[in-house]
Amino acid sequence: MRQNRSGRYTPLLMALCVAIGIVIGTFYANHFSGNRLNIINSGSNRLNNLLHIVDDQYVDHVNIDSLVDKAIPQILADLDPHSVYINAKNVQAANDELKGSFSGVGIEFTIRQDTIRVQNVIKNGPAERAGILAGDKIVRIDGKLFVGKEVTNEEAMRKLKGPKDTKVKVGVIRYGQKGVKEMTVTRGDIPQRSISATYMLDENTGYIRIKSFGETTYPDLLISLAKLSQENFSNLVIDLRDNTGGYLQSAVQMANEFLPKNKLIVYTEGRKSPRQEYRSDGHGSYQNIPIIVLINEGSASASEIFAGAIQDNDRGTIIGRRSFGKGLVQQQLAFTDGSLIRLTIARYYTPSGRCIQKPYTPGKDGGYEQDLLERYQHGEFFSQDSIKHTGPVYHTSIGREVYGGGGITPDIFIAEDTLNMTSYFKQAMMSGLILQFAFTYTDNNRIKLNNFQEMMELSNYLVKQNMVEQFATYADKNGLKRRNLMIQKSHKLLERYINSRIIYNMQDEESWNKYINLDDPAISKALEVFKKNESVPRKPEKTTSARKSHKK
Repeated sequence: MRQNRSGRYTPLLMALCVAIGIVIGTFYANHFSGNRLNIINSGSNRLNNLLHIVDDQYVDHVNIDSLVDKAIPQILADLDPHSVYINAKNVQAANDELKGSFSGVGIEFTIRQDTIRVQNVIKNGPAERAGILAGDKIVRIDGKLFVGKEVTNEEAMRKLKGPKDTKVKVGVIRYGQKGVKEMTVTRGDIPQRSISATYMLDENTGYIRIKSFGETTYPDLLISLAKLSQENFSNLVIDLRDNTGGYLQSAVQMANEFLPKNKLIVYTEGRKSPRQEYRSDGHGSYQNIPIIVLINEGSASASEIFAGAIQDNDRGTIIGRRSFGKGLVQQQLAFTDGSLIRLTIARYYTPSGRCIQKPYTPGKDGGYEQDLLERYQHGEFFSQDSIKHTGPVYHTSIGREVYGGGGITPDIFIAEDTLNMTSYFKQAMMSGLILQFAFTYTDNNRIKLNNFQEMMELSNYLVKQNMVEQFATYADKNGLKRRNLMIQKSHKLLERYINSRIIYNMQDEESWNKYINLDDPAISKALEVFKKNESVPRKPEKTTSARKSHKK
């Protein structure tokens, strides 16, 4: 009887167990599949899973490393214009730009007609010690012919650079000699000069041209200042035009040399980076010397930090055109494969509280890249009234108005010279024909030009050679039709550019700077300001502004 009752409930119990099993199974299936989807849908794991799936299941073989190299820049580009990825093979070259030296043979070269042409030889460098001369053509490297389409800047650098004390064998063809001359160069440390010129503009005014902010910029500056001290300079021009920046610390050290104690130089701040201030320590040796800083649209980052510190502390006068506007701080982070990213972690702010960074739209860098062209078309390079100040007004230590919204606006504006500009001159420059002509002329006349050791001697000689006419004939044979009226109008610009390149080829960068500064309007204005004793800004009598004022 009992067995019958229990058997009667068996189907019911089985159905109940199945139902419970379905409920439990459904619960765990939903629970764990939900977790799995959550994991897959989180950003980093989705990327990892995608790469694994492609590697495991894609129809053709895929180089995953190459795929990653292409993907990472796209991701960073959606953040800001200055967060970048550098693959392992390009890391060395990227870091060499800011280091004080690199290991190589010690030549400056250009590539013409698929051949390396030695433009300059670094004094006391490995190439000079091996006997290589400016004008030599390098046609073989380590016993193998190196001419033709394979000759690119990248490939030439790869073959000529290398670890210190290693050897490279080069075969050169020299003007006036037959055959290929073989030479062995022992690679060595080649100094990277961040200061390209140090000399006296007149009996009172020293001049220093700084083209980048690298590891050795500050000690190099001290050497330059010591050199000028021996010539009893009492005023100083620091030229930062077309200086795209570099290390923050170098700019801070430089500003410290000219500021009294406890002056704010710059501060940085970001979402995960608390405000960090950089102040002067009062140990600078040139805290009282009258100073003028030259900037233009090519001055960026560390250049803007230095110019902003001088301007906001009312320490000196800024002359030129509005700077680029790069105020994002990058931190360098390395991957195990040797590649790295430079990730933006903060922003720079000048002492008055201005953010140096110009506006940008994340992921849309087309307008950002076109900014300088838009400034040019808007007329900002030619008229101070055309400068568009989109940011708020800030105030310097004595109450002068300065503007946010990107870049450093100079105290004294210098327009770009367009009076003698013609389409012929623009074509001559953009086509590279002036550079080609200058090198060809130098190469063909090197023996004669070697007789002129001083810049002015060489300049006076070149003026007598009617270089513009020689260039016009050369250009006409190489695709740029002669335009006599335009050539006449642009004669001064053409002569200046042609002669400057020949002087650079024959002498050095300092001689080139001395030559182009001879009739530079920014240099002339700086000397005028010093003569009037007006390099130190004066407190405005009355400060008014229709804009909202900010002070940090």
